[in-house]
Amino acid sequence: MKKDDLSLSYSARKALTVHLGESAGNEIASLIQRMAAQIEELKRGKVSVTQVIPSANKLDPLTQALESESF
Repeated sequence: MKKDDLSLSYSARKALTVHLGESAGNEIASLIQRMAAQIEELKRGKVSVTQVIPSANKLDPLTQALESESF
């Protein structure tokens, strides 16, 4: 992925600066761009991981309730 693909469009940056102010809008746009670059870096270094989940009967009731929640 090219660096340009990680940049916000002019209109997105403009909307942020209009609604949040120039300083805050630029700060958020920069943060989004840095986060996108970090995500791409993580994707490049991604490895397959097998998750190990303890059996449900060994979990306490609170943990069981949290594990059964779907978001």
